[in-house]
Amino acid sequence: MGKTWRVVGAGVPLAVVVGWGAWHRELLVAGGRDLLGADRSWLLAALGATALGWVAIAVARQGTVLEPLPAGRLLATQFAATAANQLTPAGIGAGAVNLRFLRGCGLPLARTSAALALYSLAESIGRVTLLVVMLLAFPHALRVHGLVPDRGTVEVAVAALAVVAAGAAVLVVAVRPARRLVGGFLATALADARSLHMRPARALALWGGSLAFPALQAAGLVAVAHALALPVPPAHVAIAYLAATCLAAGVPTPGGVGSVDAALGLALVAAGAPAGAATSAVLGYRIITAWLPLLPAALTLGALVRRKVV
Repeated sequence: MGKTWRVVGAGVPLAVVVGWGAWHRELLVAGGRDLLGADRSWLLAALGATALGWVAIAVARQGTVLEPLPAGRLLATQFAATAANQLTPAGIGAGAVNLRFLRGCGLPLARTSAALALYSLAESIGRVTLLVVMLLAFPHALRVHGLVPDRGTVEVAVAALAVVAAGAAVLVVAVRPARRLVGGFLATALADARSLHMRPARALALWGGSLAFPALQAAGLVAVAHALALPVPPAHVAIAYLAATCLAAGVPTPGGVGSVDAALGLALVAAGAPAGAATSAVLGYRIITAWLPLLPAALTLGALVRRKVV
């Protein structure tokens, strides 16, 4: 019975990807048509940046644990997580795949959960740090007048987030099992983070990979913009990408579809791109970084499931 369920589980990613592609075929065709007339050398550069991004993720993941992880399977897992991430909101799919992988490497659940949380925190800090540095270097890169919500809307959103955070804190403090669970998790996470930062190689892997990943993603969009002759300076395109992904992180759609796309289109317009050209760039970028790798990533995920790697 266990083998049967594993075989079924190995085929599920492929079936879901095929269905997703059929549902979005018009969008894929439109984006593909735009790419046909683009500069292929720059498109290859975008593919290269995307591939290096998976290497950066693998390096950062290794930096979250003290134990050496099998490099080949670690990299394959990050590629396979691409498929899972496109089908679930807020990176849950990638987290689940990496949870299974780390558990299969013999790490206890508490330390595995701490490693996933540390990666998410480091990647977020790396992305925001890059954005802040680039905005300081190019303070007039984005023309946001008329494209961002008014002050009242922002204040309401901040207040709502504060209420949610306060409610969660009260819940944790008031409910003893929740307090014990969160306390144990924080103790494990802090102990692991302290141990990792006493190992220069692990700290370098964690923070180097966490900075390199968003930088490579931004470089991929810059390459797509060059391929489509987008009339925006490369640094401004990179800032548009970082700003869009930071803003869209609060909208948990599967693979960022919709939230990231809309934010990225608006950010490119704010950087000076015409609306039509910005739409073409977003579609092209999505095809190269998400939709094109989706089928091979799903096949890789199925193979890892069959071999009990995840």
